[in-house]
Amino acid sequence: MVTGERIAEILEGYDDLVMATVCSHSSLQIFHGARQEGFRTLGIAIGQQPKFYDAFPRARPDDFLIVDAYEDLPRHAEELVDMGAVAVPHGSFVEYLGAKAFVDLEVPTFGNRRVIGWESDRDKQRYWLSQAGVDMPAKIDNPDAIDHPVFVKYYGAKGGRGAFIAKNYDDFLEHVDKSQPYIIQEYVVGTRYYLHFFYSPLGKEGYRLSKGTLEVLGVDRRDESNIDEMYKLGSQEGLKKLGVYPTFVVTGNIPVVLRESLLPKAMEMGEKVVEASLDLFGGMIGPFCLETIVTDQLQFKVFEISSRIVAGTNLFVAGSPYSELVEPGMSTGRRIARELRRAEETGTLLKVVS
Repeated sequence: MVTGERIAEILEGYDDLVMATVCSHSSLQIFHGARQEGFRTLGIAIGQQPKFYDAFPRARPDDFLIVDAYEDLPRHAEELVDMGAVAVPHGSFVEYLGAKAFVDLEVPTFGNRRVIGWESDRDKQRYWLSQAGVDMPAKIDNPDAIDHPVFVKYYGAKGGRGAFIAKNYDDFLEHVDKSQPYIIQEYVVGTRYYLHFFYSPLGKEGYRLSKGTLEVLGVDRRDESNIDEMYKLGSQEGLKKLGVYPTFVVTGNIPVVLRESLLPKAMEMGEKVVEASLDLFGGMIGPFCLETIVTDQLQFKVFEISSRIVAGTNLFVAGSPYSELVEPGMSTGRRIARELRRAEETGTLLKVVS
């Protein structure tokens, strides 16, 4: 992993910061939010400039870096530094480049890049959440022991691709790809909610933690293909006989407002996860998402954490019902830019950039 000393050395040569990210996932709101806070922007794309940004002029990057493949990006690090780039990670950026290559990239990056290793390894992620003391679905270590519905998913940010439900060991064997690392969890019946938080180590007002402040910027649910429409054709067991199997590929997001009595529990979970991150690896900085199930007993179970901006925040480019109560029009993309601007103005960039 690139050292903090190297990042400090690079930042000393910067005059103006340029917010850079891969042209995918949540890039529209990142570029739009950066512009609102007065930053120039850089879009990273393969082959040619993406035309679709022309349809959204307020979110079009000021400049583009065109590469042959995302794996080539480390060879462009010097070019990015010459532009004054600060990389903003999102799910596609990390997945396309690869977790190891991302943490080794010699370009200043928003957030603590050490968190990538904790997020991308399901076992380390589970240890982190267990240290935080949040409720989680039970983990199944031995596939032979599957005797009730379980949910199987692979490591990394894959937008739900490849995940499946198994009801017994034979069902598991029929679907699993053993060439990829995976985790098996109990299948919890409830409502899935994705809670968007932002942790600021620089914050002094608001929901205070041991260091800094915590904000909630929105909540969403996900539309997934084809599981969300399969019920129209009949039972899943009957469909499997016809060769039609459920998939969980995310195709869109739906805004949610939690019943208000759940908000104190949500904030407490976010607080515990941040405090655990401070103890384990120096802290998770900026946006993160707790991916949860709420049972009919109104209890949260956290089945995953995404330690960067998630695509569900795209619902709230103009702000959410929650951010409206803090500052109108505050998207997660803009909140990232605001944190960078605050750090730049107070000489504390190394507290939010690694």
